[in-house]
Amino acid sequence: MPCKAIYLLLCIFLIFGSQMAQLYFYYSAMNAGKSTALLQSSYNYLERGMQTQIYTAKLDDRYGASKVTSRIGISSDAEVFDNHTNIYQNVKTHIQSNKLDCILIDESQFLSKDQVRQLTRIVDELNIPVLAYGLRTDFQGETFAGSAALLAWADKLIELKTVCHCGRKANFVLRYDNEGNPMSAGEQVQVGGNEKYESVCRMHFRESVWDI
Repeated sequence: MPCKAIYLLLCIFLIFGSQMAQLYFYYSAMNAGKSTALLQSSYNYLERGMQTQIYTAKLDDRYGASKVTSRIGISSDAEVFDNHTNIYQNVKTHIQSNKLDCILIDESQFLSKDQVRQLTRIVDELNIPVLAYGLRTDFQGETFAGSAALLAWADKLIELKTVCHCGRKANFVLRYDNEGNPMSAGEQVQVGGNEKYESVCRMHFRESVWDI
């Protein structure tokens, strides 16, 4: 390709490509640092004089309502969402009086399919990047509704890695009952931390759930 054509393509990218917002889905098992990564991303925007809006699931209030808190101790205020929240309208109303440069979603596995569509509208129509962080699968190895939609529709998929007790990559989550036994049935959503859940590799998940 001639040098002039390459230069022209580069100019087009710099003028238009860099201004195009995208929907990102950062997914992992538990304890991979999703909330830490979200808070760091928000801080990076704020440090450059930009404005962000953080959302988190209303049902997860382990660290207090309207808060995103990392296991390493950092936290930030957040808007909460439940099944009735219209995130697109919320953001559209907000930007009428205040600029927003990035939307960050914690616990995005709890989004509904329609709410993930709303995130695509925020990206495509309002040109605001959206960074969603969440679990890929539940304690039975099945995708959450929000995670399935994000895996299908996000522009960029980024896996945040953590390790099983055996040293392999952990990409599944075990849920334990009150006696410490792995569970293979029950409600999909049950809020809890390390006392109830453990991230494991597929082999140990299979032995504990699928093969029993």
